[in-house]
Amino acid sequence: MNIKYILVLPLLMVSSMYTYAQTNDAKIDSLYIQEVEGRKEPAKVLHAEPIYIDLIRDLGVRKGEKEWNLGFGLTDRLDYDSYEALIEYEWAPIDRLGLEVELPFTFYSPLKSIPRESIPSNQLNSIKVAAQWSFLVKEPIATSMALGYINEFELSDFERLGDSFFTGNIYNPFLVVAKRWGNNFHCLIYTGPMIEQNFRTKSIHTTYGINTNFHYMITGTRNFIGVELNKTLENGDFDMVLRPQMRLGIEDNLLIGIVAGIPVSRENERLSSFVRLIWEPGHHK
Repeated sequence: MNIKYILVLPLLMVSSMYTYAQTNDAKIDSLYIQEVEGRKEPAKVLHAEPIYIDLIRDLGVRKGEKEWNLGFGLTDRLDYDSYEALIEYEWAPIDRLGLEVELPFTFYSPLKSIPRESIPSNQLNSIKVAAQWSFLVKEPIATSMALGYINEFELSDFERLGDSFFTGNIYNPFLVVAKRWGNNFHCLIYTGPMIEQNFRTKSIHTTYGINTNFHYMITGTRNFIGVELNKTLENGDFDMVLRPQMRLGIEDNLLIGIVAGIPVSRENERLSSFVRLIWEPGHHK
């Protein structure tokens, strides 16, 4: 598979966004920050949210905020290609508490000369439910922190759904710490263990994830460019995928995020791409 053409578009868009930032008037740097933080009760700090491994809701979320996500991805996994799709709904029933339900799908296509039966079967991977509580929101220092929990009810692939529906469970508590520097520069750390319980083998497997994020939000807009560094520790093995990315506002309540995946080590996969469509019903400029 050749995905270099998929990666060209993000690079061109990054270039055009950078040019826009250089020519725009610095006086409007804080326009969107003022929109988010202008309401003083409850306090909220504007942070750039990573696109690939995203948050349950904004840090410091306010009651009534909600969001729909549609995601589509493509990964070259050496012997086969995997296509991922997800539908996700996030909402805030009270201030600072975000909830989420997600349905992630994966479909597989073998490369030439690879037998179809030797690769995984298509499946709805799991039913994911999650919660995130922002326990610290400090506007004077533009810093927020949150604790969260994701529970994934893992499902059988489509060919085995008649035999058993649930195959396992993944328990994923996490911590988020975010800081904005000035009006434009954002950094965020998202970290926690993923404890997988396999119902068939009666085994438990733990992976630790450390995701560090750096973004530059374009002057006076909701657009940004940046990078996710998705790192995992598993049985003494360290893996990292670099995910350069951008987010573009199409309408006041409609955004698109574009991500390229570049693994540092190509043991299990090569290049990948991911697109996230974000719709915020009820959001007004």
